[in-house]
Amino acid sequence: MRSILVLNGPNLNLLGTRQPDIYGETTLAMIEETCARHGAALGLAVTFRQSNHEGVLIDAIHDARDTHDGIVLNAGAYTHSSIALRDAISSVDVPVVELHLSNIHAREDFRHLSHIAPVALGQICGFGAHGYALALEALKAHLEGVDR
Repeated sequence: MRSILVLNGPNLNLLGTRQPDIYGETTLAMIEETCARHGAALGLAVTFRQSNHEGVLIDAIHDARDTHDGIVLNAGAYTHSSIALRDAISSVDVPVVELHLSNIHAREDFRHLSHIAPVALGQICGFGAHGYALALEALKAHLEGVDR
């Protein structure tokens, strides 16, 4: 069974209460439960990690090269500022799908730049919590060679 790491960055632990008009009312625990079920239906083992600390996220990406076949990464605000996360992704041979709950391209100008996108398989944004299921499906298709 293929293994996927769902890695969530800063402030995502506050989902459900943090700006629900932008991020919805779904909690991170609810997203994890849905991902686990959807992943199992797709034949994927899904592991979850969330941190508000950039170094912890980098370590998780490094560790993924030995334990996971792909990563769904919602780097939160680090998307727009962290070259270190970009370098971590570039340093491991693990496919990454960049994910955002909101449509970052329809928000403030500073959110339009992603340091992650150039080193990711693709970017999913604007579909709320459903984006996680889409990301799992995209990774599975990539790993099975369906997207080629």
